[in-house]
Parts: sequence; structure tokens; C-alpha cells
Amino acid sequence: MDLGLADDVALVTASSAGLGYGSAEALADADANVVICGRDAEKLATAETALEGVGTGRVVGVEADITDPDSIENLVEVAVDEFGGIDHLVTSAGGVPPGTFDDTTEKQWYGAYDMLVMSVVWTVREAAPYLKESDAGTVTCITSTSVEEAIDGLVLSNAVRRGVIGLVKTLAREYAPEVRANAVLPGAHETARIEELVEDSVDRGEYDSYDEGLRSWADDIPLGRVGDPRELGDVVAFLASRRASFVNGVALPVDGGRLRS
Repeated sequence: MDLGLADDVALVTASSAGLGYGSAEALADADANVVICGRDAEKLATAETALEGVGTGRVVGVEADITDPDSIENLVEVAVDEFGGIDHLVTSAGGVPPGTFDDTTEKQWYGAYDMLVMSVVWTVREAAPYLKESDAGTVTCITSTSVEEAIDGLVLSNAVRRGVIGLVKTLAREYAPEVRANAVLPGAHETARIEELVEDSVDRGEYDSYDEGLRSWADDIPLGRVGDPRELGDVVAFLASRRASFVNGVALPVDGGRLRS
């Protein structure tokens, strides 16, 4: 399916690995020009090299810390300097510390808010003028199924990520018709974060192997497996495309059917 993204410019945050990378890969595969970012220069360079041959567009990597508004301002400036504008913004972020309410410090609350909510606010604010100038401007925010159904031991994700959904719903009304805004709610995908959690469970003796531990994450998923980050990326690319031109303000689970709500 031709998504009509050739020569468009997509900026994807926190995209040197994980779900952000999967989204950048799908956009590159649709022949968009893609700007990726990350804090680790080595990982970023590896991701940039891997994406360069995926499609016909260019890929540019920019070192950036999405919890720093000045860094985000520079990220957007580089994207505009390289390509003359921005058509699509995809916001992603690293995971926040697990924990229960009683175990979570005030500092962790503020850090999670900057990572998960303010990073989106700052990036949208900087990119908004260019998105509005585009003839196909979109914002797609990667959040989590925790905004629909609380996950045990993840109080920060459960509570803080919901602010992004409120922002998306607001942008979908305030920025329309020039810009569409949507969110995707990924469930379990085989990212580095899940790999680390599975390996830790194997080290604790809970499972005999990585494969056994990974399968345990799929116990309540009707499709019987966890997702691949690229599968999430394909949904992100579709939402950015002209094929989704009447999709605005949705919060779409991509979780293999785990959510019951």
C-alpha cells in the first residue's frame, strides 16, 4: 500500500532504539525523510546507518535530550534546516522507573512528568508552526496501554501518561483541520526494556531460558505473542499517512488484543 509519504519530513523522538526506532523504520520504508534522535551518540549513529538504506528518503540523526527544552529546540531547528519544514511529528520516550505508590519518590514523579508529558509539550510547541504550514501535518504520540488499564507496579506510567492522551484529544480539536493528532497505545513489544526485564527474571531463576520468559509476557495476549517494534511502527506510519486522513483524536491500542476495555 502506497502511504503517500514519499518526500515528507518526519521527526521521531527517542528513536535510536525501541518503539521510536520501529516507527522511524516504517516511515523511512514509506520513503519519507526521517529525523531521529537519542542521547547516546554511538547508538544514534548505529540507528542512522541502519535506516539509511531502508527507503529513498534521507535519514538524519541528532543528539538530543527530550527532557531538556533547549535540546528539543535545537532538534527541531536541525530538522527544519535540513529539510525546510516538518510534516509529521512522532513522540516517543524511554521508560520511567517501575514501582508502587509508596515506593516512588517526589523526585521520580517530577522526572516522569518531564520525560513523558513535558517532552511532548515542548516538542509539539516547537514543531507546531511547521506542522501547520504542511499540507498534511500530523502528530502521533506513543504512550502505553497503561492509560486505559493500570499495570501493577508501574504507578508512574499509569498516572502520568494519561496527560498525553488529554493533550492529544485537545490538539485534535484545536489544531484541526490543518493538523491531525492521534495516539497509539502499545502493549508488550520486544524492546530492549522487555529484553532486560526477561533476562533479569531468568537470572532470578523464575524461568529457565529467555524464550520461556518472553513467552510469559504473552500469557494474556490473544494473539499468543508479544509484538515487534516494527509492527507498532507500521501503525504509526499509517496514522501519519493520507490513508488515515479522517482519523483524528484516537487513542489506538496496539497490543494483540490484551486490553479488555
